[in-house]
Amino acid sequence: MKSIQNFINIKSQIKVFDPNVNLIVVTKGQDMSNIKAILEEGHLHFGENKVQEAYLKWSDILSANQNINLHLLGKLQSNKAKEAFNLFSFVHSLDNEKLANIFSNLEKNSSKRIKYFIQVNIGNESQKSGISTSLVSNFVEFCQEDLKLNILGLMCIPPANDPPETYFAKLKELNDRNNLKDLSMGMSDDFKIAIKLGATYVRVGTAIFGTRSN
Repeated sequence: MKSIQNFINIKSQIKVFDPNVNLIVVTKGQDMSNIKAILEEGHLHFGENKVQEAYLKWSDILSANQNINLHLLGKLQSNKAKEAFNLFSFVHSLDNEKLANIFSNLEKNSSKRIKYFIQVNIGNESQKSGISTSLVSNFVEFCQEDLKLNILGLMCIPPANDPPETYFAKLKELNDRNNLKDLSMGMSDDFKIAIKLGATYVRVGTAIFGTRSN
């Protein structure tokens, strides 16, 4: 199967750049038949964009293997927060106070603690989600000090038609300024650049599975 060979090749490339970088295999739009071989390799980090799709695909597998880390990568509506809390180990798209408050309240009534990345609108694009760069420090402080959320770091998706280096460097600078350890940045086309500029989590789907038809 081509996808498993692509996965092995990409994992090998990442190991050369930095063996401590975490590869999130993005499985949105993929059937479990395409994911099974990667699971059998013992890989533990997978990413989905939609809560409902993730639930249908992963709930039974997560019940049987609690070592798997499922990452929510897509925009999260507040009415889906509770379901996301029960399903995911990582949330990469925390981007507003309402959502942060919901997660804080859910954690107060549970022993579970999510690991969060704050999504930053690094290119100031009106069509994209994320905290404005000018508000990052205040939001980090609010989440950490007021709500006691486990904020690992920042996440971004650079503008599609611009070279990503400037945006990755800017996110790294914001991350360092706020004393955050991890960075979620880099996808199929630019994960090598992201790693060179400080990424600790990269999100790769197309380079493994090919372009989705849907």
